[in-house]
Amino acid sequence: MNALRPVPSPGDPAGSAPVLATFADARLGYGDRTVFERLSLSVRQGERVALLGRSGAGKSTLIAALYRRLSDAGARVALVPQDHALVPQLSVFHNIYMGRLDRHGAFYNAVNLVRPFRRERDAVAPLAEELGLGPDLLRPVERLSGGQRQRTAVGRAWFRGGDVLLADEPVSAVDEAQARRILAAMAGRFATLILSLHAVDLARESCDRIVGLRAGAVVIDAPAAAVTRAELDGLYAR
Repeated sequence: MNALRPVPSPGDPAGSAPVLATFADARLGYGDRTVFERLSLSVRQGERVALLGRSGAGKSTLIAALYRRLSDAGARVALVPQDHALVPQLSVFHNIYMGRLDRHGAFYNAVNLVRPFRRERDAVAPLAEELGLGPDLLRPVERLSGGQRQRTAVGRAWFRGGDVLLADEPVSAVDEAQARRILAAMAGRFATLILSLHAVDLARESCDRIVGLRAGAVVIDAPAAAVTRAELDGLYAR
């Protein structure tokens, strides 16, 4: 598959939007394993980027690297990790509230754990309702379905807020209608989105830029509208 040239963000034909993160011939991986030998990629403010590719192509590695790079640069970043990273014994409320743990002291957070403050419940409850978790607000996460846990992780990122949302397969466990609603809400809450997605059609609908990964390399980088279905299918060919 031939690589497609990176393009400026839609609405920014001159490519003048600030660059939030860039990699130039970067070597990325985890532990002793190298996933990307020479990654070159930039993300600009205001982009909605979908990362596509087979399992093992490097999507999670890239999400993790972007999170570190953006956080180190002082960006306000929210993250939805693929494994959700929830505390099973705690309620939906408490897991969503964790998005803002660092905004309060240890004593405040400890008291809120034992007996949630009304102002915090009032702040979290609308997010839970929007994600269909209202009736489960005080249920332990360990008693929820996979889709409910995934939405709890999304709620935590929403509650944290920020300029950039990084999400690794954030709607893989919900139905298509829910996925569309959640992705649309994400776009309304964050200026910049970088999403690893499993559904090609959802990626084309919800994002303006497609970055296709294959075997630890960027093989597609183009506007979503310019990428053909055949090119996308090629990402998953054996």
